[in-house]
Amino acid sequence: MAQMNADPGGWRACDGAQRPDPQPAAEAPTMSIPRHLAVIMDGNGRWATSRGKPRSAGHTAGVEAVRPLVTRCRELGVEAVSLYSFSTENWAREKEEVHHLMRLCVAYLASELPLFQANGIRLRRLGAREGLPAEVLDAFAEVEEATAANDAMTLCLAINYGSRAEIVAAARTLARRAVAGGLDPAAIDEAAFSAELTTAGLPDPDLLIRTAGEMRLSNFLLWQLSYAELYVTDTLWPDFDNAALAAAFASFHGRVRRFGGVPEVPTPST
Repeated sequence: MAQMNADPGGWRACDGAQRPDPQPAAEAPTMSIPRHLAVIMDGNGRWATSRGKPRSAGHTAGVEAVRPLVTRCRELGVEAVSLYSFSTENWAREKEEVHHLMRLCVAYLASELPLFQANGIRLRRLGAREGLPAEVLDAFAEVEEATAANDAMTLCLAINYGSRAEIVAAARTLARRAVAGGLDPAAIDEAAFSAELTTAGLPDPDLLIRTAGEMRLSNFLLWQLSYAELYVTDTLWPDFDNAALAAAFASFHGRVRRFGGVPEVPTPST
C-alpha cells in the first residue's frame, strides 16, 4: 500500500510524483492510499436530468471528470486506476446514446495521449473486442502502443466489459491448454487463473469507489475485487472532484484490511 501525507490542498504523495511541501514533512500525517483504485463512474444521466439537459451532456461532463482523477492519482503515486466506462449490458441503451459514448471514447483517447506521455501513464483496454466499432479499437490500439513503455501508472479503461464473460474466457483458455497437454489441471491455481485475466500483471484493486449511491458491483472486476474495500458516495460522477477523492482515500486509510483473518491486538505496555 502506498503512503501519502495530508496537506492543505488535499493530499501529497510520499512515493510516486513529489510536489513541493509547504510544511516540514514531520508535521504532515502519513496516510495510506490504494495501489490500485477501481471506479464505477455512475450518475451521468441523473446529473444531466437534474439540470434539464440530455443524457449525452451528462456523459460529456463525465468524461471531463476523468482527467482530474487520473492526474491526482498519478501525483499521489497510485500504481493503477481502472475505470468502468461501458459494460456489455450498456448496449441495450438507445442507439444514439451508445454512439455518443463511442465517439466520446475516441475523442478522449486522442485528447489525453499528450497527458499520458507527459506523466508516464500506460493505457490498457479491458473488455471484449467483439462488437466494438473499428474506430474505437483503432484508437485504443494507437494509444496502447504509444504508451506501452510508460511505467509510472497504468490506466485501465473497461469498455464492452463484463466480469462474468472475462472469467469464462479465462477458464476456457486454461481448459484448452489442459486438453492440449500443455497444462496440468492440478497446476491451475489462483495465480494461474489471474494470469489469464485482462488485468494480468496488475495488483488487485485495494479500493472500489462507486458514485451515485448505488450498492452493487454491476459485473465489474468480480474476481479482482475479492478483498477490495468498498466506498459508495451519493456524489454523481460529473461532480466527483479532488475533494471527493480525498474523502474516499481518508475512509480507506481508516479501514482494517483483514483478508479473512483476525487483526492482531496490540499488547498493552506495562
